[in-house]
Amino acid sequence: MLESDMAHAFIEGSNADMTATDTQKNTVYYIAKKCSQRCTPEEYAVALARHFVETYPKVSKAKVWVEQAPWQRVGMDGQAHNHGYAQEASGIRTAYVTSDDSGTVVVNAGLKDYKVLKTTQSGYVGYLRDMYTLLPETEDRIAATSITATWRYTRPVDYDKAFADVKAALGAAFWGPPASGVYSPSVQYTLFQMAKLALERVPAVDSVFLNMPNLHFLPCNPVTSKFEDDVYVATSEPHGDIEATVTRGDIEPHCKL
Repeated sequence: MLESDMAHAFIEGSNADMTATDTQKNTVYYIAKKCSQRCTPEEYAVALARHFVETYPKVSKAKVWVEQAPWQRVGMDGQAHNHGYAQEASGIRTAYVTSDDSGTVVVNAGLKDYKVLKTTQSGYVGYLRDMYTLLPETEDRIAATSITATWRYTRPVDYDKAFADVKAALGAAFWGPPASGVYSPSVQYTLFQMAKLALERVPAVDSVFLNMPNLHFLPCNPVTSKFEDDVYVATSEPHGDIEATVTRGDIEPHCKL
């Protein structure tokens, strides 16, 4: 998305000096071709955004979104397949970069559709109850969510490592230690612990946004039998949606991308 001095196109019908969307589309592949070595989504987005503001005088700001859903080589019979791949299912990596004509570049990274679950060490009690409340209190439940996360970098870093470190921090705070786990009294509390650990582990990040909807798995009593921690109903919408932005000190938070 380009921000440019194009008021005359809207008001007068003049397309003078307009950067056509066809030009933008073709440039996406041209810049990819110029990246002679494999690069991160963030590095590619920076190169593309800078190209637009440096090439077209009317363009004052370029905003670039990138999503990476890599294919992984599959293994069969103990061997890596020569040409077989499968889509990774552990979340889509995202990047959002802006560059303006002052030379300022802002890099945000993220993750979406990252589904996580734990079968215990989660509860929900003590909340407000009134005539509209049907949810029973519990100190032992399945906790599951599909994480959407974005975070902002304060400086260039090894983006692959930083992404891996943030993703690992989110998981570590959600699941806890392998043998014992960590108790979650609410999604809100766990969300804060996840963002806080990401900030602690990656100093180049100054702000973390997290959106974590409740994915419910409800106890089920099949016909002529009783629930014995064995059968659950996987529900769809409507569901609760919990989100927050956690920042360092007085830093202005970034918004959801």
